[in-house]
Amino acid sequence: MPAKPLEEPQADTERLALDRAVAEAVRLRITAGPRPSQDADAIALRDLLKDLPPAATAGVRAVLGRIDSAIGAPLVVWGATSQTLAADRFGLTARMAAEPEQALGAVRDGSRALLDLTPGRAWWGRLLAEPALRVVAALPDDRHGLPRALMIQRAEPGPTGDDRTFWATDSQAPDARIVETLGAAGLVASPLIAAGGLKLFVLAGYVQAEDGRLASAPGSLSGVIGAAPQF
Repeated sequence: MPAKPLEEPQADTERLALDRAVAEAVRLRITAGPRPSQDADAIALRDLLKDLPPAATAGVRAVLGRIDSAIGAPLVVWGATSQTLAADRFGLTARMAAEPEQALGAVRDGSRALLDLTPGRAWWGRLLAEPALRVVAALPDDRHGLPRALMIQRAEPGPTGDDRTFWATDSQAPDARIVETLGAAGLVASPLIAAGGLKLFVLAGYVQAEDGRLASAPGSLSGVIGAAPQF
């Protein structure tokens, strides 16, 4: 049987024009640089994703994540989960840290770091003594699930209208009792992880470190270590 002659694909000018528009939009967005704050980014993103179907949402987030990696602070990751989440959101741009302290040291020097939440390491407890380092994002950031890694940066997160706050304590009381105590003060809490004699809870909404409802919270060493938007 004679070979079928090769046919050159016909030019698809309509799709090519759309692709060029995407490429030009990415170039212009990178040139524009970052917004002034994490919360401003989250509010804009939430508005942008409104009413988009799942496939379009995933595509937009992938593009914007890679733009973020190009114009945002350098990213350091610690842990296998963080490495996977960072690659999915920001591309293969993150630098690996051997230990949590190395990642936090990079944050002190101006980077941002995504670190695993693991029962073996209570690295997040360090943030109680270093208020300059705050949780500014939590991945995955789907409101229907729990985060598996926290993003730390030298920044003070602000409210975005749909947030969760992270609160740590050294209280040895049962989780249910801590949740009950916080609930009596008007806070909706759920346990996230425990390690090294410390417990980390998620508080619904944006809660400031100075919130009076935390004045009688359990524990001799406790406090808000940051907040993160959810989508």
